Amino acid sequence: MGHDNPEPFPSSALDALAEAGHRTVFEHGDRTVTGTEMLDLTARIANGLRGMTIGPGVGIALMLGVNAEALATILAAHVVGARVLGIRPGLPDDQVQHLLSLDNAAVITDAQVEGLTTNPAGSLRPQGKPDDVARLIHTSGSTGMPKAVAQTYAAMTAEWAADPARWPAVIRELAPRLGRHLVFGTLASQVMFQYALLAIGAGGTVVVADPPTMPEAITRLRATSLVSTVPRLAALVAAKRAGADLSTLQGIVVAGSPLSEARHREALDVLGPIVFHGYGQTEAGLIAMTFPTDPPGDVGRAPDDVTVEIRDPDGAAVPDGTEGELFVRTPGQSREYWGDPVRSAEVFTGGWVRTRDLGHRDAEGRLHLTGRARDVVIVNAVVHYAGPIERAITGHPDVAEAYVVGVPDDETGEAVHAFIVPLGDAVPDLAEVRALVIDQLGAGCAPKRMTVIDKPPIAPSGKPDKRLLSSDN
Repeated sequence: MGHDNPEPFPSSALDALAEAGHRTVFEHGDRTVTGTEMLDLTARIANGLRGMTIGPGVGIALMLGVNAEALATILAAHVVGARVLGIRPGLPDDQVQHLLSLDNAAVITDAQVEGLTTNPAGSLRPQGKPDDVARLIHTSGSTGMPKAVAQTYAAMTAEWAADPARWPAVIRELAPRLGRHLVFGTLASQVMFQYALLAIGAGGTVVVADPPTMPEAITRLRATSLVSTVPRLAALVAAKRAGADLSTLQGIVVAGSPLSEARHREALDVLGPIVFHGYGQTEAGLIAMTFPTDPPGDVGRAPDDVTVEIRDPDGAAVPDGTEGELFVRTPGQSREYWGDPVRSAEVFTGGWVRTRDLGHRDAEGRLHLTGRARDVVIVNAVVHYAGPIERAITGHPDVAEAYVVGVPDDETGEAVHAFIVPLGDAVPDLAEVRALVIDQLGAGCAPKRMTVIDKPPIAPSGKPDKRLLSSDN
């Protein structure tokens, strides 16, 4: 949602709150907060942070719930120009301690925020400096300790456009559907925070699902939109089939992990044309998104202000239709992994972000993802990417999702173990599934073991966690 803004972030968000005035922008239970009241909360908390000597370039960690004060605190921390690290709930203690060790001058909890709101309102003029790090967004930590992705104020400012005319076409299609946008879990989530602010900017209200029981919260709160992981989308489809009233839903942004063609088609068939399949990364932000009317099978086109280059293993760009690794440039891309120059050099290279995703672009400019560059199974010393095997398996009409991991094997070194989630009440014929993989990819990719599961294990981020599947072998 890029643009050139003379005032640093969160100026665009503050402008949206000012424009809202006495309109309700945040609803939590019986409590409603107007745009004017949210600005006042932000100004009070910003003044309190200044009293704690929190200012430009100073690190601050936020461990907050999902409430109006949490949103105001995030905005206030950016107003004073701090480096903001929001810590999601549910992380193991060692990961939390790792994140807290990243040069934070203060840790702010809900109890402390209550005290900050008693301050008189201070200035709301943003103090962030363009080259300073605005926030550290931590990865899920599914492969070890979470990495802290550093995004500058210049990048955040470029990413957030107040003028709807400058939004990508797919965001303009989504925005009117955000009238009562559901939030839950944590506002420290990059996408949860992003779409909450988008909803306010589009004239909607952010509504807290408390408790976040789905689909009951959607029905009770008359929600029109929400951000969803793939497992949550599957649960909503099952609930609708069972008779749940989801009639108010107008937009579901599916993000966080690939959505199989079968699962995407099922969701459109059952829920209607309300599914936006977003593709992005913590390091880069939004890369592409599908419209609800797009046929399943890809992740849509990149917006005009996003550049995607597909490269071969030698780093050379390849033509459309040829598979390779995706490198991207986005307005809001991050600069580095905080305090980790080795990993930073691997991913942030020459102004590009190396996604480590494999795929191709078709003649219509649509991006097709086929797997992860490092997600491999080595069979008889031959490297096989897990993504194409998973895609082949989900090509079976009775399969909704597939997760492939490598397991030790005495004969071949490693072998393919496929975990399969059936589509609806179907019972996949595993022999047919194996034959389908052999037909498309060859015998080396054939699953030696297949396990049917109801759903994949879920990481604290809400994404499927293949690492946990691997640990069961």
